[in-house]
Amino acid sequence: MEIAIIGGGAAGFFSAITAAENYADANVVIFEKSNRLLGKVKISGGGRCNVTNGCTSIKELVDAYPRGGNALKKAFRIFNTKHAMQWFESRGVPLIIQDDNCVFPKSQNSQSIVDCFLNETKRLRVKIEVERGIKAIKQINEKLELHFIGKGVPPRMFDKVIVATGGCPKKEGLEWLEKLNHKIEKPVPSLFTFNMPTESITNLMGIVVEKTMVSIQGTKLKSVGPLLVTHWGMSGPAILKLSAFGARLLNEKGYEFKVQVNWVNEPNTSTVKDKLEGIVIKQTNKILSNVRPYFLPERLWSYLLEKSDLSAKKKWGELGKKGMNKLVSVLTNDVYSVNGKTSFREEFVTCGGVSWKSINVKTYAGK
Repeated sequence: MEIAIIGGGAAGFFSAITAAENYADANVVIFEKSNRLLGKVKISGGGRCNVTNGCTSIKELVDAYPRGGNALKKAFRIFNTKHAMQWFESRGVPLIIQDDNCVFPKSQNSQSIVDCFLNETKRLRVKIEVERGIKAIKQINEKLELHFIGKGVPPRMFDKVIVATGGCPKKEGLEWLEKLNHKIEKPVPSLFTFNMPTESITNLMGIVVEKTMVSIQGTKLKSVGPLLVTHWGMSGPAILKLSAFGARLLNEKGYEFKVQVNWVNEPNTSTVKDKLEGIVIKQTNKILSNVRPYFLPERLWSYLLEKSDLSAKKKWGELGKKGMNKLVSVLTNDVYSVNGKTSFREEFVTCGGVSWKSINVKTYAGK
């Protein structure tokens, strides 16, 4: 049996290794359009390679994905994070689970994962061909004929073809799959940070607030987690998760919208007010800048006081009802204008591509 794998990334290598292990007599070949293999593996996790997540609950895993939950539930029953960890460790790559549940190779070097994939393909005699982009797949009877980009490269016939090309930023890049009668959903960015060119909070670049709640004004989109202030706007897990779940909606808005930030991750404003009133009682003579509620970063607290038109030298006992309401509002419902997104080309993620409607979710084969 002749098996072609299109894509020389993690998914392509994993597919090739699995195919070669299950079909010992098959000839398996990986086609990669660039001259670089496993490029995203190399840079992921800041060069350490975040292999998977330590969570083993299928429900939690599915809830963490913005789309396709029911189909993923079936897939995770067959192969999930626990299996992924066992897969690498059984092949000589010890892993560690961090406090945040991120799983990295013990070496803290992505090269360990790259070497594992390369060594396994070599052991199983999987062929690898770089600079072999695919421009078309044609069905000829029971066979599939691959046509390559470039002059003078003859087409080749295969019994099975696995497409592991990852996301594509433009629908035109998926036309070769559309011609195989696959339904293509328009790809849009799915993991990005928020640009805030008119907001002065960018002067606080580098500040991280570990527990926040962020939402998109006028929608039901919400997420919680750490928030990072950058020199262009906001990033961090809370923002990235929001961008993933709202990928299509935010695209429709042209990436112009308002984001509401709850800096203290407390949806009940009465609870926040009670906490601040407790400070008023116990720290009456202390000035506002010297007592930071919820252990907020010092620079952020000073910024929020200024945004609320409250003097940092005002005493807590002088806050009054109006001042109290301003603080509760800025802590729980701080609004910023977003105008554009920022994406990192090396780790670009898209929403869209081959539709679930074109896939048999039991086998992941095209219908």
